[in-house]
Formats: sequence, C-alpha cells, structure tokens
Amino acid sequence: MILAGGFGTRLHTVVSDVPKPMAPVNDQPFLNYIFLYLKHFGITHVVLSTGYLSEKIADYYQNEYLGIKISYTKEEILLGTGGGIRLALEKCYTKDVLVLNGDSFFDVDLNVYYDQHTSFKSDCSLALRKVENAARYGTITLGDISTIKEFKEKDNLEVSGLINGGVYILNRELFLQKTEAIKSFSIEKDFYEKRINELHMFGFEHQGYFIDIGIPEDYKKAQDDFKGFKYR
Repeated sequence: MILAGGFGTRLHTVVSDVPKPMAPVNDQPFLNYIFLYLKHFGITHVVLSTGYLSEKIADYYQNEYLGIKISYTKEEILLGTGGGIRLALEKCYTKDVLVLNGDSFFDVDLNVYYDQHTSFKSDCSLALRKVENAARYGTITLGDISTIKEFKEKDNLEVSGLINGGVYILNRELFLQKTEAIKSFSIEKDFYEKRINELHMFGFEHQGYFIDIGIPEDYKKAQDDFKGFKYR
C-alpha cells in the first residue's frame, strides 16, 4: 500500500497542481521511483490510497504500472494516515501488508525487513533510520531486542536520532480489529503511541538512502539524487 492522499501543504510553493507523490522529479512523478523499488523486490499488487487530486494519479497509472497491478481507494472525507490505511486495507488480502509513504523514499531491503517482522512475530513493524539532524521529525527510542520503548515528540533540536522512515509492515486483521471504519485518525499518534504497551511492536534500524520530499529544499535535492536512477 502506498499512501498518496496528502495535500503537500509545505510543498505548495513549488508544486501545486498535482498530489505530492506525483511531484515531478527529473520529469517523471516521484511515485515512479517507488514503483521501480517495489518491482525489484517482486511486489505484484499495490493499493494506492488517494484523496487530494486523486484523478491525477488514476489517470497516469490506470490499473497497472511496470507489471504491477494497481487498485485504488479514495478518501471522500479526510481520514488521516490511520483512516486512509484502514480504508485501503479493505483491498488487501494478505496477512501482512507493506505500507509506504508516497512522498518519501527509504531504501530498505524488504526481504531482510520481512524476515525481521516474521521472526519477531511482530504485530506491526516500523523501519527506522538514524539521521544526523532529527529536528524535523519525532524520534523513537528502542528497548531490548528492538521493542519500541518510546515515541518522542518533534522538539526542533538539531541532534541525531532514530526516526520513523515511513515503511511499515502491519498485521491486516489485527489493525482492522483495533480501529474504526470511516474515522479520521493518525497511525502514529492514535495507533502506535496509544497501543505501545498493548501490541507486539518492533522497530528495525536500516541504513539505506532516505529522503522526504515534503519540503522544498529536499524536493530540490531529489532532482540531483535521482538523476539516472536505476534501482540496483
């Protein structure tokens, strides 16, 4: 599942006519790079969770891209990250579902990550990335054996820390049981943080390339980083 329904408010000064995941990077939508990454790992079905300017996404990708089957859900009312995921899970059919943010790219080895998820018998797993300046993000503290101990609010302090990289593996049935349909909520605040002591929740640190194009300076950086992009 790719979350592609956000407004991209912080990016409106440079991109305003398409949803944020469709922002052009070297003359093609940013989402194209995510699809190339998923194709490398053998993903055959993607559910695109859409909202704002959803028709721009559907018109471009139709029902298939790079041999990957595409299904769509559309938020008729704003559902937040959690509500958008819940709606899209209705079109997913596997026990575990990989969830990606459509406005960031985190080069996680999905085979290694899934092995971690299954071997730890995790209810939900978060791929974490250490960054030198975590001021823009909330940070995560790990306890023993990769358990998530604490979510810390964004504090604008320019220090290093482990951040949520926006790549999740969720137990579909459990998530549906623990959440309500057609309700707006944040997966970070209203699911992960509230149920931290209830779920088998693990964070796994990965070292791969990471970028979030949600602000103009990183969107500009992506133009250079993705020149000549060929995933592995």
